Amino acid sequence: MRFATDEFPERTSHMHFDVVIIGAGIAGLYTALHIDGKHTCCILTKEDAEVSNSWLAQGGIAAAISLDDAPIYHFEDTLIAGAGLCDENAVRVLVSEGPNDIRRLIEMQVPFDLDNEGDLDITREGGHRRRRIVHAGGDATGRETVKALAQLVSLRQNVTFMPHNFCADILTDENGAVSGCTVLDVTDTLFIIDTPNIVLATGGIGQVYKISTNPSVATGDGLAAAVRAGANLKDMEFIQFHPTGLWSDKHENRAFLISEAVRGEGGLLKNSEGERFMLGTHELNELAPRDIVARAITKELIRSGETHAFIDITAEPREYLEHRFPTIFQECLKRGIDISKTWIPVCPVQHYLIGGIQTDLDARTRVEGLYACGEAASTGVHGANRLASNSMLECLVFGRRAAAHINARFADGGEAPHAELPVSEKRNIVKRDFAALRTEIQQLMNDYGSVLRNENGMKKALVRISEIAEELNCSYYPGREYIETLNIATLAADILEAALLRRESVGAHYRED
Repeated sequence: MRFATDEFPERTSHMHFDVVIIGAGIAGLYTALHIDGKHTCCILTKEDAEVSNSWLAQGGIAAAISLDDAPIYHFEDTLIAGAGLCDENAVRVLVSEGPNDIRRLIEMQVPFDLDNEGDLDITREGGHRRRRIVHAGGDATGRETVKALAQLVSLRQNVTFMPHNFCADILTDENGAVSGCTVLDVTDTLFIIDTPNIVLATGGIGQVYKISTNPSVATGDGLAAAVRAGANLKDMEFIQFHPTGLWSDKHENRAFLISEAVRGEGGLLKNSEGERFMLGTHELNELAPRDIVARAITKELIRSGETHAFIDITAEPREYLEHRFPTIFQECLKRGIDISKTWIPVCPVQHYLIGGIQTDLDARTRVEGLYACGEAASTGVHGANRLASNSMLECLVFGRRAAAHINARFADGGEAPHAELPVSEKRNIVKRDFAALRTEIQQLMNDYGSVLRNENGMKKALVRISEIAEELNCSYYPGREYIETLNIATLAADILEAALLRRESVGAHYRED
């Protein structure tokens, strides 16, 4: 199936922009700020900028900017965390160019936290052997960075912000190059944007899973649309499960995250009997890479029959915790947990897509004019396991590189495209219980495609999810709910197929068999 939509009225309206950026997180905003001011640009987003993975990001941004650090050390830590599967050229770009992007954010007035001497307060997280994490608002780095960048974008005369618009499909010309995209507005009315350049900064796939730290908009729309347009996906088996989602006895589709920085500042992982079960598991103990910690907690919960483990940071005074982790402190307090006195209940939850749309060092996909950056992209920097706080740095470095390549494309000239209406595939309109289908997929992925996997379970899940995807492909129903469900089913099948093909356990992909 080439298109998710199947109704293209002859009087479909057209808009034109030189560049269309889909997603208003850090990757999308930073890309927009680096598009030359003489080129028209629009930022499409399903909701507002406040509804994104970037907005929710707590920990910080990793970069070798302290005097006792250097890009080579950051390079080494990234390769170790990536379990030997990182693209070393991509990692070199990330760690060598990243410090300048941090300096650029400082110039852009991102309010990074300072120490008592007025210098950047640089902390440490799991997998890092040196302090190299800058943060803002204590544990609200994503929110503070998005706010600052969005304010700057609002001042750009060439950028139009279009919230509450859903990109359904990417259109291509007879040569396979980008010519535009189909978009559904808030009333599900379809229109077309003509453009030769599309940047997918659509974030992750959290809604493929039952419990995730991702917001409800993270249905993998950019990845699924890219595949329909001819792009490749890579490393989809590598799904990062954050070890420490805040456990709740109530069902929550979006789990609240207990940042790795809590362990970086001395938080200890314990079971219900008070034992530090990470001791001896890894040389870094609680600060081991995330995949190792997530597996250790999962195995401990299987052994004990408990639903959650704990983080103990009660050794730190209340005043310090309120200042360093204001968001976490207040959220826990709302739930009756004073983290200065009480251990924090935690369990692993889906957090980050390590793989994604395959790109080169300029964020280009195999489709001419189609770019991807941030969590939606697979640049190769993360390998089999993302090192903590490398994600926001990746958004900055490769978003800027995407913009630079687009600016260079315009310098080479070329006519502006006019996207043609796609040919309808004339599928039957069938209304299904899309919410029930989504729930079924999420439960299967939670049971068989999670932290611990095995062949029999994944095959069982893949059979049923493939059936759902085929049913959805063979029919059609107007509106976002159908397209989101189709995208979730498509990507769930892609994850399981990739996980079955990779028979060895490596990084975030762990096979019990």
